[in-house]
Amino acid sequence: KNRHLLGFDNPAKALLTATKEAVDNSLDACEEAGIPPEIEVAIEELAEDRFRLSITDNGPGIVRAQIPKVFGKLLYGSKFHIMRQSRGQQGIGVSAAGMYAQLTTGQPARITSRTGKKKPAHFFEIQIDTARNEPKVLTDREIEWDREHGTRVEMELAGTYKKGRRSVDDYVMQTALANPHATVHYRPPKGDEYHRERLTTELPREPLAIKPHPYGVELGALISMLRETRGRTLATALQGDFSRVSAKVAEEICRVAGLKPEMKPRHLGVGQVELLFRAISKVKIMAPPTNCIVPIGEQLLLEGLKQAVKAEFYHATTRPPSVYRGNPFIIEVGLAYGGEQPAEDLIDLWRFANRVPLQYQQSACAITRAAITTDWRNYGLQQGKGALPVGPMVLFVHMASVWVPFTSESKEAIAAYPEIIRELRLALQECGRRLGGFLSHRRRLAEEQKKKSYIQSYIPHIGIALKEILGLSQKEEARIVEVLTDTLERSRTL
Repeated sequence: KNRHLLGFDNPAKALLTATKEAVDNSLDACEEAGIPPEIEVAIEELAEDRFRLSITDNGPGIVRAQIPKVFGKLLYGSKFHIMRQSRGQQGIGVSAAGMYAQLTTGQPARITSRTGKKKPAHFFEIQIDTARNEPKVLTDREIEWDREHGTRVEMELAGTYKKGRRSVDDYVMQTALANPHATVHYRPPKGDEYHRERLTTELPREPLAIKPHPYGVELGALISMLRETRGRTLATALQGDFSRVSAKVAEEICRVAGLKPEMKPRHLGVGQVELLFRAISKVKIMAPPTNCIVPIGEQLLLEGLKQAVKAEFYHATTRPPSVYRGNPFIIEVGLAYGGEQPAEDLIDLWRFANRVPLQYQQSACAITRAAITTDWRNYGLQQGKGALPVGPMVLFVHMASVWVPFTSESKEAIAAYPEIIRELRLALQECGRRLGGFLSHRRRLAEEQKKKSYIQSYIPHIGIALKEILGLSQKEEARIVEVLTDTLERSRTL
């Protein structure tokens, strides 16, 4: 009933969201298995408002017993309580796409998966029992499949295919850009196919899972954690269940809260836990570790931009790790200026979270807010009040985090926490300064060329005047013009 919450609020968006959720799962599965991803996306038009969507990967496959739950049960996710960077967060995405397909066409999701060369391939047709949130298996059989391992997801759904901004075409191109380690093949219902080979065979470093940081826990979560902890005392529970809490820090938290470190954590009352919660914010605790997040990297970001956008100037920057509410994150920004981009239009802002393109709700996103509140006029661009700058530029902004604070379950916009806005603006300003330097240099060259053309136009007249004043020959006049022209060229080189 509330399909808009998950990104299925109109036919064009529904086709994009279904594609995104399946591709996200494929990329995560490949990376977790240490396999360089190769993703195939195919969209076939069955009728004007009906499409067959197929996503195939070369991942590790899914064991037979898990397939019905993965695709036929909402909130069945392996990443729900893990503190590390991943594309999926809630375990809603691909099963919600299957449910949307079921609601709009009545057709089940079709899944083919194989876990190894010597293992059989399994084919399932699955629907969701929406009353009980349980999978309903219509077909379960072994089949022949030409892949040694991987998964294919097929759905028939109501949708609309369009080109241009916020299209599936745009999403696939940006996904390839943000995942330079992946090979992507895309067959749209109309137009040319898209193929992008991986830029590197090296997979991103595997993000490590971390424990929650005390600064990021809320009172209700703290109550639950203390009731379920394996720690026998309050001090050992704080050390064992949180990151960056040493024995000394645990004792300090207990002292500030007025509680004994040897107390049984499960026996604490709500009032005592609230004292503990308030004490945490008063104790200085080291920032959480950042090996749980993996940025794209400046070099690969630049190579991807150069491949995707023809421009005159490129720059990329990756900020040092920062923290919001105990969650570490990294901001990356890349820009491409000039070339074939329209000079009179607003810049193209490409937003990403954990390597996933964000196509909708641009105005509600922290990335947009940071880009608008950056004064691009300082760097040589035109900018209206409360608007993005004008110019031939593509701006790539990426946030990598263990928990991206999306504004809704559809994962389309990032919430504007002050710490996130600050890091975004610092990264944008760094790129802006480099762009300003490039534009200033280009303006100086243009002014020099203009001055040179003025002087060059007067050189013949100078030769004629000197000839008349000094009574020079035609040959001497030509020599003077030649020397003056040569001097002008050498001065420009210097």
